[in-house]
Amino acid sequence: MERQNVQRLPAEQLFQEEIDTLIANEQYPVPTGWKMSPKSVLTYICGGKSGGMEITPKYIGHKRLVEIAISTLVTDRALLLIGEPGTAKSWLSEHLTAAINGNSTRVIQGTAGTTEEQIRYSWNYAMLIAEGPSKRAMIPSPIYRAMEEGAVARVEEISRCASEVQDALISILSEKRISVPELGIEVPAKKGFSVIATANTRDKGVNEMSAALKRRFNIVILPAPESLEAEMEIVKTRTAQLAGSLDLNAKLPEAEVVEKVCTIFRELRRGVTLDGKQKLKPTSGVLSTAEAISLLANSMALAGSFGNGVITPEDLAAGLQGAIVKEDEKDGKSWEEYLENIMKKRGSKWLPLYEQCKELNR
Repeated sequence: MERQNVQRLPAEQLFQEEIDTLIANEQYPVPTGWKMSPKSVLTYICGGKSGGMEITPKYIGHKRLVEIAISTLVTDRALLLIGEPGTAKSWLSEHLTAAINGNSTRVIQGTAGTTEEQIRYSWNYAMLIAEGPSKRAMIPSPIYRAMEEGAVARVEEISRCASEVQDALISILSEKRISVPELGIEVPAKKGFSVIATANTRDKGVNEMSAALKRRFNIVILPAPESLEAEMEIVKTRTAQLAGSLDLNAKLPEAEVVEKVCTIFRELRRGVTLDGKQKLKPTSGVLSTAEAISLLANSMALAGSFGNGVITPEDLAAGLQGAIVKEDEKDGKSWEEYLENIMKKRGSKWLPLYEQCKELNR
């Protein structure tokens, strides 16, 4: 399948040229199983120069946190990225594995339906019945494959997995081997094997991780963007990247549009205006940076499909209504209060957006 016909390319394909350049210009020791050195991985994630190429930053935030994450993976410890929705946990996890192994697709998506077999291995039952237990009949999990290859596997939303599924990771991370009693074998992990897991602080109570499992991880907490400017930079960068892979037929949002979305999201998320002078009723939604990116992409799709390709207040209002009003009665009232007490009083720049939002929220 051609690259341009794929809806979402993995990071190692999307940024293949940058990865190849970093590998070609490598000047530092490369750990066993890695494609590049920890310093080059840091350059790939946080941006910089390699040879004559400008490496684009993939994660905009605390550089020291990225250094801690990378150095964890050099050791025999697994890495756990924790944070609120939209703090780029999955994004950072994907790009770390892309840079380290050139393959970010060894991933298990944690859900209530994730089973222990998906952590270890399962069977092709037709082949199992016909031939009995054999290596050919086995279906290895992404973690099993990572152990065999000496690579990094990813477990997304680990706290959404049931306790027994989480516990299956304890022996793997402790013993660094998987036992297959049906075949009478044990598969030891090759050098370079590790696991990057992500957990959402909003889902903390779903299936909270045991102390025994937490001890197997080095934990890095990813904070929400500190300032409005930092959040705007993230939103602009990711919206441009997202728009590049979709046929939205619209111009990228102006800085003023991005600023309005980020301002509204930050204020409703924190329950106070940016200047700290007025308290607000927060809404039930998370209103994360990731949702701001999605909102702007949706607004671009509206503008490109039914407008002249430029985001209008009407397009933006539709996106805001969908993102903010999750529970009609409660969120609708909170949003109405915000419109009347905050947005309406911000002057002529905000008036067209206020009017469109007001119209939709009736």
